[in-house]
Amino acid sequence: MKAVGIILAGGNNNRMGGLSRKRAIPAMPIGGTFRCIDFALSNMSNSHVQTVAVLTQYNARSLNEHLSSSKWWDFGRKQGGMYLFTPTMTAENSDWFRGTADAMWQNIDFLKRRHEPYVIISSGDCVYKMDYNDLLDFHIAKKADITIACKDMPADADVSRFGVIRMNEDSRITDFEEKPLVAQSNTISAGVYIIRRRQLIEILEKTAEENRFDFVTDVLIRYRNIKKICGYKLKSYWSNIASVDDYFRTNMDFLKSDVRDHFFRQEPKVYSRVDDLPPAKYNAGSKVSGSLVSSGCIINSQVENSVLFKKVFVGKNCVIKNSIILNDVYIGDNTHVENCIVESRGTLKANTYYSGENKILIVSEKNDRYLL
Repeated sequence: MKAVGIILAGGNNNRMGGLSRKRAIPAMPIGGTFRCIDFALSNMSNSHVQTVAVLTQYNARSLNEHLSSSKWWDFGRKQGGMYLFTPTMTAENSDWFRGTADAMWQNIDFLKRRHEPYVIISSGDCVYKMDYNDLLDFHIAKKADITIACKDMPADADVSRFGVIRMNEDSRITDFEEKPLVAQSNTISAGVYIIRRRQLIEILEKTAEENRFDFVTDVLIRYRNIKKICGYKLKSYWSNIASVDDYFRTNMDFLKSDVRDHFFRQEPKVYSRVDDLPPAKYNAGSKVSGSLVSSGCIINSQVENSVLFKKVFVGKNCVIKNSIILNDVYIGDNTHVENCIVESRGTLKANTYYSGENKILIVSEKNDRYLL
């Protein structure tokens, strides 16, 4: 493909609560098997984008470990490869990434060294499948300066936390408002953009001169009446991980057969780093219904309408209901967990009760499981 990829994976959101205390949002586990960034990386790979830069910053250790090898996403290591960029102190600059535009500007040498005519920019905190070749064909056909992938949301959805877009009959964006108090449209930005590489370099250099740092507000919104910016409608599943409720809902969507079929069975595939673990084991007394149970789990009790990630142990006489249990959690005997997200590597002592009533409860217990 005639494009280089950039994945913006450095941000944080206070609405994620304790879930982002130990990891960046793009490193959040999704669907029992994946990390959030796997979807953007897989889209790049499946679209034959051979060179991808991932820009990380906040709480990046877990994310960097996940991205320690590009082989899982099959990026061409001889022709391109995956590059991981973090804020770096130099003689000219000692700032952290101050925004998405600033993150790209601080790594502008990467763009200047490339030869591909286009750049695909994607957020690392969205769950979706997309062929970027279709986006590029649309961009070229419309003779656009910038093309934004967008999504029509349901009429009753709260779109006030997104970038809200209005377009004319020719798909040109006439209005773009970031997180409006009152939305005038139900079409939102999906966080995927395509632009000519040379034009992106010029824009980034200009925004840096003017001390502007955000790609959405300081480029897309500011240039909407100067540049020809078009919108490309994404028709398939799309979700943004920006809050605890978003994270819970997205994982619960994987319990729906059509969503599972879309991501697990339909081509192209979604790739992730592979752990060599045995299949889940269901002992006598286990009863599992409407749930997603990952490899390495051992189940001894009732699990209902829940997502269990890798290496979860569920003791005897437990009830796990309408919950998300992250990796390597130990749940002691006679424990009740309902409407919860249990943080990874936690230990829930025997004879305990956890239930979220009016909102999803985040459970983060670091008890030593070997002293139980």
